Amino acid sequence: MKRLLVFVFMTAYAGAQPEKVVFDTDCAYFNDDGAALVMLLNRPQQVRIEGITVVPGNFWPATGSGFMLHILKLMHRSDVPLYFGAQAPLVHTRAMVKKETGIEYLGAFSTDPPTYSGPTTAVDFLIKTIEKSPGKVTILALGPMTNIAIALRLRPDLEAKIGRIVFMGGKLNGKEFNFWFDPEAAQIVLRSSIAKKVMFGLDICDHAPIDKAHADRITARTPIADLYREDRVKNPSPYVWDTLAAAYLLDPKFVTKRETDYLDVDTVFGKNYGSVMPLDRTLAPEATPVEVMLDLDFERFFALFKSLIH
Repeated sequence: MKRLLVFVFMTAYAGAQPEKVVFDTDCAYFNDDGAALVMLLNRPQQVRIEGITVVPGNFWPATGSGFMLHILKLMHRSDVPLYFGAQAPLVHTRAMVKKETGIEYLGAFSTDPPTYSGPTTAVDFLIKTIEKSPGKVTILALGPMTNIAIALRLRPDLEAKIGRIVFMGGKLNGKEFNFWFDPEAAQIVLRSSIAKKVMFGLDICDHAPIDKAHADRITARTPIADLYREDRVKNPSPYVWDTLAAAYLLDPKFVTKRETDYLDVDTVFGKNYGSVMPLDRTLAPEATPVEVMLDLDFERFFALFKSLIH
């Protein structure tokens, strides 16, 4: 069955030009930004990663970049450029977090940001890449959307030049880490006129746990597969998030349920800070709707995931 699926995917995209993708990430040790990167790099006939832009979220960029560079080294892909982005959210701070309650996962906010004096070129790279291929670049946003929001504030005209943005973040009528870490950035993106916005929030991710039985089916003995197993031991949470968004670029048909909504983010500091809510369209009349993914054919997704983690 796996070989049949792979054959179908290969046939469907034979002759097509690879999709140009900017990989915006707040990478942790491996799962699951790293796994998403591996999936896409193993499908060069479908996706060309123009570059990796690092944003604070799970870790501060200096740490996250190290994880990304390690994966690129294991895959012998030193040709993929990596760019440092924003060093902090637009408004949210560690001091603000200390006034919040009920927050279980703090990500980078669990430590003070390290001192970094190097160049932060991710936003410039985003702008130049989109300008070079207007309407043909997909932004895959797997962390807080700080880099993207800054680019849109500097160059509002880019909204009409981005082909689409596929992002992991948010939850209908609820909170999720990426949006909570930088609510103001998420709001800028959701209120934008980007032609197509595709949201992989917790609504679909909560339907995609990789239990031990499934994880044990990843039996390849490669540095990448070993890294996956090592990360499962360190971080035993079975859920996947970013890999769903990455998989969508390769096989969108694994999504079985979706809806389209105009969405906004609560940026009033308090208990709902970072929560998704309906958009008052008088505040952003040019905003485009968001296609929200809600459910999936998990076995179809997992067959693709397993075939690419090697």
